[in-house]
Amino acid sequence: MNIKKYFPLALVALLVTTLSSCSAIEGIFKAGVWSGIIVVVVVLALIIWVISKIFGGGRS
Repeated sequence: MNIKKYFPLALVALLVTTLSSCSAIEGIFKAGVWSGIIVVVVVLALIIWVISKIFGGGRS
């Protein structure tokens, strides 16, 4: 038996059985949701600011 041949397979099997995929996916989605919310809020604020500048917002 050549141990170099089976080592990557054994390593992957060990990682798959020890890591909890549900918690990893949950963390990815939480980060994605929060970054998406922040981007949407910033874009909406920018659009509102540009529209207010175009249509004379703040002029006396």
